[in-house]
Amino acid sequence: MARRIIDLAVCLEPDLPSDPPMMIPRIDYFDHQAGAVQMQEFFPGLRPEDLPGGLGWAVESVSLGTHSGTHLDAPFHYHPTMDGGRPALTIDQVPLEWCLADGVLLDFSDRPAGYGLSAADVAAELERIGYKLKPMDIVLLRSGAAAAWGRPEYLVSGCGMSAEATNYILDHGVKVVGTDGWSWDRPLPFQAADFARAKDASLIWEAHFAGIQRGYCHMEKLANLAAIPRPFGFTVACFPIKIKNASAGWCRPVAIVED
Repeated sequence: MARRIIDLAVCLEPDLPSDPPMMIPRIDYFDHQAGAVQMQEFFPGLRPEDLPGGLGWAVESVSLGTHSGTHLDAPFHYHPTMDGGRPALTIDQVPLEWCLADGVLLDFSDRPAGYGLSAADVAAELERIGYKLKPMDIVLLRSGAAAAWGRPEYLVSGCGMSAEATNYILDHGVKVVGTDGWSWDRPLPFQAADFARAKDASLIWEAHFAGIQRGYCHMEKLANLAAIPRPFGFTVACFPIKIKNASAGWCRPVAIVED
């Protein structure tokens, strides 16, 4: 039996419109020539020409937020409490058992941008693929946003989850979900337009706020979901970087497919 590992993460890149401007990562690159100069600080008397080819190490300095790139949101991102008032888990407290489980792929990439998925939509897709959710499954969502990755319109592309659709999934004991969109919810401008019209604050960030009642994690900015060859029958691993008391951690999720 052959094993394939499908990379589900985007690449952190500077100057890419992957986020609002204040959230775009910055990466400073120090090449091998700069590394030779740096090494002189650690080895007094060293000359660059003493090194192979006159070159030293290459290093980078990265400035980014915990929600930059592909990341796993902890329940603390949504609210300070979860599960009826318990302190919400920060990313360093998320059980690792949540992050390695059977995967399920739901395809809503044909929905228009800004569409809010309902519980009925999720149930119909599960019926279409012939799958019944079970506790601890990791549910991945093709939102339609992936085609716009790397362009400004990515931030307003794809459909998103409603509170009722999120709760429908959580009702089955699921703890981790993910989307190839910028947000698990609908893109923010669509929420803002609905709020401006209805003045109903329950329309804002509703799928995230579902985590107040039941703690769960979701991944955002996934990639390559279309490369997963079947809607279930694969494993997802998505261990986050351990950042003390943080609301999210970067991760490099993978789908493991046994053929």
